[in-house]
Amino acid sequence: MTNRTFRVMVRGVFDGLTDEQRAELLAEAPRHDVLHAAFTREGHLSYDLTARAAFTFRFLDEGEEEEDILLATERAEEAARAWLEERGYGCKNLRSQAEDLSQAPLGKRQRRAAR
Repeated sequence: MTNRTFRVMVRGVFDGLTDEQRAELLAEAPRHDVLHAAFTREGHLSYDLTARAAFTFRFLDEGEEEEDILLATERAEEAARAWLEERGYGCKNLRSQAEDLSQAPLGKRQRRAAR
């Protein structure tokens, strides 16, 4: 079996933040800047509260079958929810998007190298 790599983005909006929670997130904002965003196994959170209350978690996962992308998406959503709940952050409009990198189109350089 071929190992497949999945990239999963879980997006949502912070909801009902207290002044203390907002201050906490703003203090941590440099660590969660979109310019440092990366897909990681544990999930990387990015947001910019000064622009809007939206956030994105980026997860990296693997599977053997094409259908494993559904399990990877569920795991990513559960991990994002758990992170938010642990800190008491409310959220709404949670949605996910997943990509199987084995199905991603090759870039121009990759097509040239494959010849």
